[in-house]
Amino acid sequence: MHDPRELIASGPEAVRRLARRRHDLDVSALDAAHRGRAEAQAEVTRLRTEMNRAARERTPGPPSEQDKEAARTLRAEVQRAEAAAKEAGKSLADLVLAVPNIPLDSVPDGDSEKEAVEIRRGGPPPCEADGSRHHADIGERLGILDGKAAARLSGARFTVSRGPGARLERALADFFLDLHTGEHGYTEHSVPFLVNRDTMTGTGQLPKFAEDLFATQVGDRELFLIPTAEVPLTNLLAQQALDAREMPYAFTARTPCFRAEAGAYGRDTRGILRLHQFEKVELVRVCTLEDAPAQLELMLEHAEECLRRLELSYRIVQLPAGDLGFSARSTYDIEVWLPGSGSYREISSVSDCGTFQARRAGIRHRTADGRKEYAATLNGSALPIGRTVAALLEQGARPDGSVELPEALISYTGFRRILPDGTTE
Repeated sequence: MHDPRELIASGPEAVRRLARRRHDLDVSALDAAHRGRAEAQAEVTRLRTEMNRAARERTPGPPSEQDKEAARTLRAEVQRAEAAAKEAGKSLADLVLAVPNIPLDSVPDGDSEKEAVEIRRGGPPPCEADGSRHHADIGERLGILDGKAAARLSGARFTVSRGPGARLERALADFFLDLHTGEHGYTEHSVPFLVNRDTMTGTGQLPKFAEDLFATQVGDRELFLIPTAEVPLTNLLAQQALDAREMPYAFTARTPCFRAEAGAYGRDTRGILRLHQFEKVELVRVCTLEDAPAQLELMLEHAEECLRRLELSYRIVQLPAGDLGFSARSTYDIEVWLPGSGSYREISSVSDCGTFQARRAGIRHRTADGRKEYAATLNGSALPIGRTVAALLEQGARPDGSVELPEALISYTGFRRILPDGTTE
């Protein structure tokens, strides 16, 4: 969220910077709404002052019918003015909440993932593209992935894992959490999977992306299924004044993630790359604004380490301004090599949101001289379970039909290979 005064004051500069991410900022509408709210609030203040003055100047003793009528009229005017001010405030908030974060000037130009800038590659050299290595075919052949059963249970974009497949998913989650808590300094949390509207608004999912969320309504209680643990983890600090000396805060959690994928129909319909429900280990860091660039690089290193230890081929790209997520001002994507489709596909996004989410959620910190400033928030996947399984199946496929797993997982899975008949050794 932005301070409307800053957007209005920067005028053409804000328009230019937001145009890089394909957002057309209407400064005139924003200015009109801001002035409308100020005028409405001024009218409330004027009427309240008049009501207080009338009360002080009233003749002692029982009020006359004329006094009573005047007081009723003034109270009604105050109530109407307060309602108008509330509506003016909502109109301004609606405009501001729809404005995405402003990209950093260091973010490259471009409108799509095709214009992302490659930073580096890691892991072993990528194996050759081979359509027979598609993870959906491998999983079905080994009997560890069952999309048909999931379709009977829930419809499209769900999956069922069984036997070694389910064990592999559990092993990955434990491996990631042990790595991040034991070596990277994150504090593990168990968080709600259902959150309220304020929580979703705090991290930027609402109101912009309502159609991408799964919602529940029980009586007058509205709750949303989380699309990522970023939502509850970041909002753990909502409406708090933090001590800068205790920063950065580093949180992690394993949760299911629920996404309607409203804008993705027809994409990745095979396999487990784009599901309505999947599991992910998420990282969140909260720090001072000045420290955010360094924290982004650190979080990227933490996510990248997962892939190094899993011996997977990957690359890191910096997203262009037009492909940034709504709340991000800078993002690195880690893309894993999938030989089954002959392409690199996103497996993690690591984003610096600056103060954008903190303004929405009311996350501040005290400076050394006692002032309160908005904190910076960062988040990243490290890693999603399903996409990691897909990469392990495709890169670990062997000519005899088995799948070989990396050394780092053996103590978690209890096996090194999934054999062609679905057994393990």
